[in-house]
Amino acid sequence: MSELSTIEVQLLDKPYRISCPQDEQDVLRASAAYVDKKMREVRGQGRILGLERIAVIVALNLSRELLALQQNQRQSLIPEDSLERMMARMEQALAAVQLPHA
Repeated sequence: MSELSTIEVQLLDKPYRISCPQDEQDVLRASAAYVDKKMREVRGQGRILGLERIAVIVALNLSRELLALQQNQRQSLIPEDSLERMMARMEQALAAVQLPHA
């Protein structure tokens, strides 16, 4: 495990000091930049005031996006029994094909 260090990130121009493993600092900075962008978008809409409310709305939106991605990923996976049925059909088809003799 990598040694912990503290880095500073900015969210809506407010500094936050966060401890993380040294090998994850780039990911944390990228995550903070993404959250900052989303917070600025929410603030730019002008309907929500206050840093805490903006943060909650962004957290809910990001959670919704994550759950939708997870659901899409689960739906795209082929169930094991479907794979077995496809393999059996392919084997039957291959067995029915007569290869020319060399």
